[in-house]
Amino acid sequence: MLIKRKSQDAARTRLAGLAGGLTSGVMDRRTFLARSGLTAAGAIAVGSLTLGAVRKAEAVAAPQPGVAIAVKKNMCTHCSVGCTVIAEVQNGVWTGQEPAWESPINRGTHCAKGASSRELVFGERRVKYPMKLVNGQWQRISWDQAFNEIGDKMLEIRAKSGADSVYMLGSAKFTNEAAYLFRKFGAFWGTNNVDHQARICHSTTVAGVANTWGYGAQTNSYNDIRVAKTMIIMGGNPAEAHPVSLQHVLSGKELNRANLIVIDPRMTRTAAHATEYVRIRSGTDIPVMWGIMWHIVKNGWEDKEFLAQRVYGMNEVLKEVEKWDPKTVEDVSGVPGAQLEKVAKLFATEKPSTLIWCMGATQHTVGTANVRAYCNLLLLTGNVGAPGTGANIFRGHTNVQGATDMGLDVGNLPLYYGLVEGAWRHWSRVWEVPYDYFVSRFDEVPAKGGRAARTARQNMEVSGIPSTRWFDAALLPTEQVDQKDNVKAMFVMGHGGNTIPRVPGAVEGLGKLDLLVVVDPHPTNFISLGNRRNGTYVLPACTNFECDGSRTASNRSIQWGEKVVEPIFESATDYWIIYRFAQKLGFANEMFKNIKMVKGKYGDEPEAESILREINRGGWSTGYTGQSPERIKAHMANQDKFDIVTLRASKDVAGVGGDFYGLPWPCWGTPELRHPGTHILYNTNERMMDGGGTFRPRFGLERNGETLLAQNSWSKDSLIQDGYPEFTYAMFQRLGWDADLTPAEKATIERIGGANPGAISWATDLSGGIQRVCLEKNVCPYGNGKARAIAWNLPDPVPVHREPIYTPRVDLVAKYPARADERTLRMPNLHTTYQKGAVDKGIARQFPIILTSGRLVEYEGGGEETRSNKWLAELQQDMFVEINPRDAAQRNISDGGWVWVAGPEGGRARVKALVTERVGPGVAWMPFHFGGWYQGEDQRKNYPQGTDPIVLGESVNTVTTYGYDPVTGMHEGKATLCQIQAA
Repeated sequence: MLIKRKSQDAARTRLAGLAGGLTSGVMDRRTFLARSGLTAAGAIAVGSLTLGAVRKAEAVAAPQPGVAIAVKKNMCTHCSVGCTVIAEVQNGVWTGQEPAWESPINRGTHCAKGASSRELVFGERRVKYPMKLVNGQWQRISWDQAFNEIGDKMLEIRAKSGADSVYMLGSAKFTNEAAYLFRKFGAFWGTNNVDHQARICHSTTVAGVANTWGYGAQTNSYNDIRVAKTMIIMGGNPAEAHPVSLQHVLSGKELNRANLIVIDPRMTRTAAHATEYVRIRSGTDIPVMWGIMWHIVKNGWEDKEFLAQRVYGMNEVLKEVEKWDPKTVEDVSGVPGAQLEKVAKLFATEKPSTLIWCMGATQHTVGTANVRAYCNLLLLTGNVGAPGTGANIFRGHTNVQGATDMGLDVGNLPLYYGLVEGAWRHWSRVWEVPYDYFVSRFDEVPAKGGRAARTARQNMEVSGIPSTRWFDAALLPTEQVDQKDNVKAMFVMGHGGNTIPRVPGAVEGLGKLDLLVVVDPHPTNFISLGNRRNGTYVLPACTNFECDGSRTASNRSIQWGEKVVEPIFESATDYWIIYRFAQKLGFANEMFKNIKMVKGKYGDEPEAESILREINRGGWSTGYTGQSPERIKAHMANQDKFDIVTLRASKDVAGVGGDFYGLPWPCWGTPELRHPGTHILYNTNERMMDGGGTFRPRFGLERNGETLLAQNSWSKDSLIQDGYPEFTYAMFQRLGWDADLTPAEKATIERIGGANPGAISWATDLSGGIQRVCLEKNVCPYGNGKARAIAWNLPDPVPVHREPIYTPRVDLVAKYPARADERTLRMPNLHTTYQKGAVDKGIARQFPIILTSGRLVEYEGGGEETRSNKWLAELQQDMFVEINPRDAAQRNISDGGWVWVAGPEGGRARVKALVTERVGPGVAWMPFHFGGWYQGEDQRKNYPQGTDPIVLGESVNTVTTYGYDPVTGMHEGKATLCQIQAA
């Protein structure tokens, strides 16, 4: 099973592999392509499709000769790269598949997961009809019965415990339109307890980046990496996590002779391509960043002009950097000073340089601080806001960017409008529902534990509970949870249960729930865990190949996916399911009043295009207003017209001329304005109508007597040639620019402004007039400010190193302690209590191996979907742990043998051992896609018959431990401790 992951496997020739496949029944590449419906013309990304099957997989329906073929375009439903899938449909059956050669993103390539996308629709392990659990047995029910019983129970819980007691967990697999509806559903229900997978992948990125220069998103694109001269990949393994993205990285390396530096505790498949591999101790990102910056400042390699014009507060950061001399950095992180000096020189002098990071960087108790440190390195070297530079943040799921944009976040409304009154009033106007209606939907919270009571109006402005801690909200004493009552119900759409840390706590929490609803094409680990006997429902959602809608790739490009086939079995679209629940709960008429209904499988259902138009009507703050359905559909139809590097179409191309592919946000103004989208954020070298921009002054205009506005820096051809604040109607009036507004635009501003129209800004002007006039004058609607090296509104304004709660270096705890215990996101966050307890109990002696985790090329996310796919399941059939040969020898562990991996909080997992030097001594690594076993016991019996994934295994999160970022609630998934013993 694991032999293919040894280095010897690389020595097999393609001819030998083919011969083996012919004689043993194991499929070769051509057989796989033929049987999976993927034509041989579709190239596979190098190294991303490796077959090592041991079980026979039968062929499925192939294209039928003589039957007309309809061609549909959609996107791969796995990682966030945004690869186009071309589906060939005959008589309503999906019979063939190709990767799109014309897509500027995937250029005719798929990885293993993308190549097997068709199986998601036809998979035998799909949930085929609604079911409920009765005395431990699954019973088939109708959709009507499901809506009635679940709706009645939700209303019962609401009446007794409040709206916040129903926790709503959404999905990064949603289309943009479904994600938007789900957050809107939460608003009408009356809760901010609405979250999704971004909590456990890039919530710390969003917080860290947005608090530096304005928006919490990737600044450039996969394609733009080709322009870089130096690349750092920090805590990411795109060779397996985002294989198609690697073509852009490697093109930059090979064609541009770029430096590729990989910083990671593990020698990954990506690190194998590096020109410089830097091995660090997990959890020491900030010392490494400060160590690099120490060398830059010492040698005078910083970009002084950029700092003077566009950065505030770097001097305060450099006071902390001074403490991190090479000797100190090496002691804490393990990285030699000479190697970091080499990295520093390359990054600072061989520019443009880009910094790429992923979950190895973000899943820490200091995740937000880590991200802020990365941003400071970019600012110090002037590597933001130009081609080949920037923060290239590789996101995980297919639409984790778009779902985050749409507000599936406990602290936001759609499009990053906060939970403040002005934001609620904005969306109330968009939805044409009185603001006071939403106030009436929220709970009043009684005084608890000496904390003041909250009115409903106050409660609607308080961030909800993060998904990482939903079970704490079910288990803690009520007085410790800052809402009316504990969590009593979970409504889950498209989210695995094994992806959240501290699985033993989740199992206990599941046992406390009065109601659990799982809506998904496949049953998830919420079903296999907990041994529930009643009060659980599984409802069959269709895949994104069975509905229309848009999704947003990591680079902010929005693409339209066509429905390939009608929903199979008794599955239904997310749109219809949300609509029917809204009907049952009594607010569908208000929630859907401006959304067009179309005839669907089960009658009326919301139209995807109409939902996107409502998003366009409200998404001014993020520039989600220009991407009409018609415009992004035109992009999908003309993919071949876009340049592979710049992502821009020639001016003379009808319908898409001058646009950047996918109209990456911000795409300012109304669709009629035809803003081209923004390929590179904060790029002052371009005019605003060519995708230019500035840093966003979100945090005031002055601090400590210094300006927070840009100095001697502005976007190309800007009418205002210096820094300036965000634009409001009052500012327009002072400048005389209100004369440039049309009468209709003025009327809209004055209508929504009421007694104070001057307060209407670029982000709340529903007419789009303020943005239109700004772009005509080549000024940025949100202003022109400095990026903040210091973020005074965050817990650690200047990032400081803090040892992981479960650290092997207990000698460093006194100098670099965890934060003091505090309350964050409605609950206690016991950083110091847990760290002190670990030190006092001698945990580091009992559990001496650092445990970290990551992705495999074969599987994705929680893995229920991909482990149910016969083409992928045969590629990796066992959960395993990578262990260094020295540690294995000390424990009498043999390669391929069964071991127990035990964590300091009592969780343990029975897995196979992969003995390898990819991890250093004292380090172990496990993939996080497995589930269906729990602490050595097979849970297959808990799945509804016929829906259990082909491959089961232990979840690494059974072993992971306590620890949460104070800003976002991100868990500590990459730096805990474990012990490994032969089973």
